[in-house]
Amino acid sequence: MAVSTILLVVLLLGFSGYAAAEVSSRSTYIVHMAKSEMPASFQHHTHWYDASLKSASDSAEMLYTYSNAIHGFSTQLTPEEAEMLKFQPGVLFVLPELKYELHTTRTPEFLGLDQNNKLFPESQSASDVIIGVLDTGVWPESKSFDDSGLGPVPASWKGTCEVGTNFSSSACNRKLIGARYFSKGYESKSPRDDDGHGTHTSTTAAGSVVTGASLFGYAPGTARGMATRARIAAYKVCWLGGCFSSDILMAIDQAIDDNVNVLSMSLGGGMSDYFRDSVAIGAFSAMEKGILISCSAGNAGPSAYSLSNSAPWITTVGAGTLDRDFPAFLSLGNGKNFSGVSLYRGNSEATALEMTPFIYAGNASNSTSGNLCMMGSLIPEKVKGKIVMCDRGVNARVQKGTVVKAAGGVGMVLSNTGANGEELVADAHLLPATAVGQKNADLIKSYLFSDPNPTAAILFEGTKVGIEPSPVVAAFSSRGPNSITPDILKPDMVAPGVNILAGWSGAVGPTGLAVDSRRVAFNIISGTSMSCPHVSGLAALLKGAHPEWSPAAIRSALMTTAYTAYKSGQKLQDVATGKPSTPFDHGAGHVDPVSALNPGLVYDLTVDDYLNFLCALNYTETEITSLAKRKFTCDESKSYSVRDLNYPSFAVNLETGSSSKSTVSKYSRTLTNVGPAGTYKVTVTQDNPNVKITVEPESLSFAAANEKKSYTVSFAVTGSLPTSTLNSFGRLEWSDGKHIVGSPIAISWS
Repeated sequence: MAVSTILLVVLLLGFSGYAAAEVSSRSTYIVHMAKSEMPASFQHHTHWYDASLKSASDSAEMLYTYSNAIHGFSTQLTPEEAEMLKFQPGVLFVLPELKYELHTTRTPEFLGLDQNNKLFPESQSASDVIIGVLDTGVWPESKSFDDSGLGPVPASWKGTCEVGTNFSSSACNRKLIGARYFSKGYESKSPRDDDGHGTHTSTTAAGSVVTGASLFGYAPGTARGMATRARIAAYKVCWLGGCFSSDILMAIDQAIDDNVNVLSMSLGGGMSDYFRDSVAIGAFSAMEKGILISCSAGNAGPSAYSLSNSAPWITTVGAGTLDRDFPAFLSLGNGKNFSGVSLYRGNSEATALEMTPFIYAGNASNSTSGNLCMMGSLIPEKVKGKIVMCDRGVNARVQKGTVVKAAGGVGMVLSNTGANGEELVADAHLLPATAVGQKNADLIKSYLFSDPNPTAAILFEGTKVGIEPSPVVAAFSSRGPNSITPDILKPDMVAPGVNILAGWSGAVGPTGLAVDSRRVAFNIISGTSMSCPHVSGLAALLKGAHPEWSPAAIRSALMTTAYTAYKSGQKLQDVATGKPSTPFDHGAGHVDPVSALNPGLVYDLTVDDYLNFLCALNYTETEITSLAKRKFTCDESKSYSVRDLNYPSFAVNLETGSSSKSTVSKYSRTLTNVGPAGTYKVTVTQDNPNVKITVEPESLSFAAANEKKSYTVSFAVTGSLPTSTLNSFGRLEWSDGKHIVGSPIAISWS
């Protein structure tokens, strides 16, 4: 009896082990269905989805069923089951889930919103705009969610405040009107923000006015979002392990049902065709419902072809600096001083670190990567009581400081390498520290390597404003050209994204490190994650002022009024090169919301325009159906061209070669009048004499509001093009003397 019992236990353990192995080999897939092909024998599409799934797997269950973002469902399958499901009737695609990453106050004044706030109407429509933020959730206790002065929740709102761990329905109010979480693709059960990122982005977009805001006394003043009267709906889709596409799609699906007006997504993934990219797919569905989608370009700059979220129905935002800095000077024993930046504050105030022995991390480690101050890499005997110079790269900037501190160091100099150049990002370090650019770093290192007893001191200068030039394009901001569709210029624009002060989570310190026990109401962080919600908030302001404008019209207004030069006339600078930035860096330019309120003319787009664009990409009927969620057949008798998408910018790709002299590329555009009657005349500037740009007609007269007029632009090669791959740039402007409707031109040849 005992033997048979043991045998039974062994068998059961074997089977459970087999079952566990089968489950562990499963991964999440998103299944796109052609809903219109549902057999008449099914009363509801969810029954059909379930039957389709059961035909491939007896044990798999649906995680989510999608109705708006896509038609279909997500589930966990083995690779064999996924392959089997692909061949079921009505299945368009079975795509593996992707992981997306987060693209981790003075801004309103810098953008001119303080003096010109009266231009934006304080009407009911301004507080009827709802911004949905897909991020790490929300910390509802932040003062930036105070709802004083706001009227009732908009009648259009159909969402809810989900109850979860440490989160009750009373956490929402008339400012934070909704909070949901989506985690079947991952973990946890609450909309509460344990990371800080989601609270920062949502309060940047639409935080209430909070006086006396600062981070440890840095950036003191009044914190406020871009659209202080807009409402916020938080959708938590990002967790410790990342942001998973099954959750992102369900959040977009729900946000569409909830009736948001703007979707803000400071996240991105790889670069894949639009019909494989969950953000692009969900954004297409949101666009169809009149929702503007604002996404971060990414933090993979300054490399070319580094941006994500490049679909033309997404507003893609790069990052620029403010005119504010946090100087922290390094004084060397040889009497020389070098400027850096820091948000170190110590216990109460940032007192200077006096002359102290100074060492390079690479000389205080037995590791080949000791210069990077990785965990456990420093030799305490060599570091104790000294300021340590660490190179940027691999691990987090603030973590390097904790490594120095753990080894007994008393201060840190964080040095940029070639990858970062002169870009300085301020951090709330856990020990006295300053960050220096590459040029200063090289000079400091030469002192360290030549002086037998090097010493240094760090002096903290607090907050300085009026820094020039500003803005400059951040080195980390991802760049074009657009790797998916080279004929669409991306990014669309840049907005403030460096050293931005906004609300923060009470669950985590300002550095996000586990060892950081400090708690702050506001934090200063950087990334295109920060520039994206600036544009989301500005879009909400424009939507409140012009409720009838489409998402494309709002984006057009922001793009055609963006500026590309300082008041001095000098071109915007790129901090990565120290030279003028180009449309591949800044898109149409830096946002100017006051001008965007009254752009004169806009480039509008409809759903059909985007469908024609997909035809121009030679997408198959199945690929288009997965995006459009309905059957759409491209007209074989019609000639489709990406160049005819009514986009407010021009990306022109020319080929070199013997026949290139006869190359002519023609683009068509249509302008809609949203201002007074008037006649607009065109001017074109560009820096390549071998390409002739012709606009026909050269003037457009508008007699009434919403009147449309079309024009064409031809790019003709008139001379010999360079043999190596190069780019040139230009600008096309329509003006009636009061309004300037500007479009960037990027010409590439290969």
